[in-house]
Amino acid sequence: MRPLRFVALGDSLTEGVGDPVGEEWRGWAALLAAGLAPADAPVEFVNLAVSGAQTRDVLERQTPAALAERPDIASVVIGVNDTLRCTFDIHAVAERLDEVYAAFTGQGALLLTACLPDPGSMLGLPGALARPLARRQRAVNAVVHALSERHGAVHLHAAEGDWVTDRAMWSSDRLHPGERGHRQLALHFHALLAEAGTATGVAPSAAPEFPEPTRSASLWWLATAGTGWVARRCTDLLPQLLSLAASEVRHRARGTSARLDLSASHAVAAALAALSVSGEQPDAA
Repeated sequence: MRPLRFVALGDSLTEGVGDPVGEEWRGWAALLAAGLAPADAPVEFVNLAVSGAQTRDVLERQTPAALAERPDIASVVIGVNDTLRCTFDIHAVAERLDEVYAAFTGQGALLLTACLPDPGSMLGLPGALARPLARRQRAVNAVVHALSERHGAVHLHAAEGDWVTDRAMWSSDRLHPGERGHRQLALHFHALLAEAGTATGVAPSAAPEFPEPTRSASLWWLATAGTGWVARRCTDLLPQLLSLAASEVRHRARGTSARLDLSASHAVAAALAALSVSGEQPDAA
């Protein structure tokens, strides 16, 4: 019997950052893969996700490699890193995701997608810095919602809910889930796939397998790898983020903040309308 093939694409979230097993990352996708079929049925799992990946990386690098695997299930969870770059362009994000989604569904794969919390709120940034990032993440989520519906994806609404505000679900960097959080993502995806008749194995356990990192271990991570992670993104994003924050402050002082939200909504609508479609245009969620 041909094994069920599951290929995961994306960034550090899907790579498994925050859920260490030995010297490797495991993550929600690996946990989900273990429950896709009964124990005596083979499942082939390939994780192509790479920390720092953006939608361009998924389109140009990960998708060709994933299509070569002829997957039955393909997860594409991406977009947060796009919002953290000075090159952020919701039109480009929409075009890339539409092309990626179509490539997998065109090959007959079942597509998994998710919308995600905004990084500014997760990091606890001040309002003027957090709001521009939140606006960008809402735009990405709206595009993912609309395109997931168009392409018939199994979509997980992960941008809100108790798991977002529960610190026990998150690792020390406040951006990646810890083991509990990864297990929650795997559980929710498994429930959706079981409802669709695709996941026939045992659902992942919600209970962590390993003890949570100690406070000293968390501080050590932040002082080493975590500091490097922030520094790499600040050199790219910080100048623009400060500019966005200044604009945010000016609009609030004038009482015109609603214009920023309206402009972002118009950009999403224009990005979706610009995509070549047969039949109805997707609606932004």
